[in-house]
Amino acid sequence: MGWLEIAKLVWPLALGMLNNAVLQFVDRAFLARESMESLEAALPASMLALTVAGFFQAIVAYSGTFVAQYHGAGDSRGERMAFRAGMLIAVASGIIAAALVPAGRVAVSHISENAAVVSRALNYYSIVSCGTIALCAQMATASYFTGRGRTGSVLLVSVCGNLLNVFLDWLLIFRFGLGISGAAYATVAAMAAQWAALATLAKCERGEDAPANLRTTGEITLPRLAGRILRYGVPSGVYSVLNGLSFTIFVFATGRVGDVEFAVSNACFSINWLLIAPMEGFAIGASTLVAQAQGRGDSALARTALRRTLILALAVVAALSAAAVAFHHPILSLFAPEDAARAADFHSLGFKLVLLMAAWQLFDAADVVISGALKGAGDTKFVMLWMVATAFGFWLPLVFIVLAAVGSMASLWATMVAYVVVICAGEIVRWRRGRWQAIKLV
Repeated sequence: MGWLEIAKLVWPLALGMLNNAVLQFVDRAFLARESMESLEAALPASMLALTVAGFFQAIVAYSGTFVAQYHGAGDSRGERMAFRAGMLIAVASGIIAAALVPAGRVAVSHISENAAVVSRALNYYSIVSCGTIALCAQMATASYFTGRGRTGSVLLVSVCGNLLNVFLDWLLIFRFGLGISGAAYATVAAMAAQWAALATLAKCERGEDAPANLRTTGEITLPRLAGRILRYGVPSGVYSVLNGLSFTIFVFATGRVGDVEFAVSNACFSINWLLIAPMEGFAIGASTLVAQAQGRGDSALARTALRRTLILALAVVAALSAAAVAFHHPILSLFAPEDAARAADFHSLGFKLVLLMAAWQLFDAADVVISGALKGAGDTKFVMLWMVATAFGFWLPLVFIVLAAVGSMASLWATMVAYVVVICAGEIVRWRRGRWQAIKLV
C-alpha cells in the first residue's frame, strides 16, 4: 500500500477531525465572551453528554468497519447492508439516549458549587443528549463513505456543516441571547444537516437496488449482520463511554482546585483537542485501511498500512505540539479574562499546562492510531479491557492521590503523562503479537 494511497484516504479524515476541533474551539471562545460561567460549564457538560452519545456513536461507527471489510472483499451488497444496519442501530440509539437524560441531569447537577455554572451545564447537556439521534445518524452515513474510502465527501460535508454551526453559534448565543443553550442547539442542528446531506449523497450514489440486495448478502440477513456489528461494536462503545467517563471524572476532579484554575484547565483542554483531533482522523484511517486489508485476507498489507499511517500521524502531532507551545500566549488570550491581574495568572498556569500537554502528545497519538488499527481488525475487546485496566486501575487512583497530597492543577495534569505512556505501551505489544490476524468479521 503506497504512501500516496494512504495519504489520500487519511488526510481528509484528519482535516475533518481538525475541522470539528476548530468548531469546538470556536464554541468555547464564543462562550468565554458570553460569560465565564458558560465556559466553565461547557466542558464538563459536553463531556458527559458526549460520553453517553459516544457509546452509541462508537457502535454505529463500527458499521463502517464492516463496510470496509466488505469493500476489501469486493462485496458491494455487503457494504450496503452494513450501512442499513448502522442506520437501524442509530435510530434505536437516539431513542435510548433521550430516555437517559433525567439520570444524566442528576450527575450534571454535581459538577460545580456555583449555581450559575450548574444551570448552564444542565441546559447544554439536556439539549445535546436529546439530539443524539442526529449525531448517530450522521455517524452511520459518514462511516458508509469512510469504509469505502470516500473520505473526501465526508470532509466536504463536515466543513459545510461546521460553518453552519459557527453561524448558528453567533446567531443563537448573541443575537437571540440563548447563551450556552444556543451553542447546544447549533451543534444538534449542524449534525442533522450533515446527516441529511450525506444520506442524500448515499441515495444518489446507490440508485435503486433490487429487493434481494436489500435483504441478504450471501448467507447473512440484515438482522444477523446488525447483530454482528453489535457483537464487535459494543466493546468499542464501552471503550468510548468508559474512556470518556475517565476523562469526565478527571475534569470533575480538576473542578475542585479552584474557579480560575478550572477555567484555565478547560481552555487548555480545548487546545489539546485541536492537537489530538487530527489523530482521531488518522485512527479512523488506520482502522479503515486495516479492515480493507483484512477483508482481502492480507495481514502483511495491514501491517504496512498501520506503519505508514503512524509515521504520518506522529509527524503531524509533533508539528502541532511545537506550534501550540510557540503560540500559547495568543491562543490562551482568546479565553483569558479581561482583568489584567487575573489574566496574568491565567497565562502563567496555562503555559505550564500547555508544556505538559506537549509532553504526552506523541504517546497519545500512537495509542489512538494503534487502537484504531486493532479495532479495524476486530480486536475491540482487548482495546476496551486494556483501557479500563489502565484508566481505572492506574490513572484515576493516581489522580486522587495527587489531588489529596498536592492539589495543584499542574500536578494533576502531570498524571496524564504517565497514563498515556502506559496505555500506549500495551497497544504496541498487542499489535506486535499479531493475535488480531486470526479474527474474521466477514
